[in-house]
Amino acid sequence: MKDLIVIAYLIYLPLVILLTFYVSNSLFKNSIVYMKDIFNGREEIAKATNTLFKIGFYLLNLGFALYILTINDVVSTTQSTIEVLSKKVGGFSIYLGLMLFINMYLFFRGKRVSKEKRITPQTA
Repeated sequence: MKDLIVIAYLIYLPLVILLTFYVSNSLFKNSIVYMKDIFNGREEIAKATNTLFKIGFYLLNLGFALYILTINDVVSTTQSTIEVLSKKVGGFSIYLGLMLFINMYLFFRGKRVSKEKRITPQTA
């Protein structure tokens, strides 16, 4: 019984780590375009901000993956192990998808605010 839980952990951890890195790399490789627009082409600030967002994304998502690591269900068969893993990985995937869309919303919002500031004349 304990062996199946350890096996489940050994499957779960690499899966969520790889999933997090894949989503993060895809998101932040493509988001640099938005960052450059938000910061009016100032590439150095755009890259730095994008890197900080990426680090925060890793910390939040890997932290959450570790936080929900505990398996409290009875794991006595291969079938129950697969079912528990599907709940864990599926739940984490839903969470990761939500975090992806939240980040995309922030990028689009930043782009809109930046565009409005460029259009609106600045009064000093």
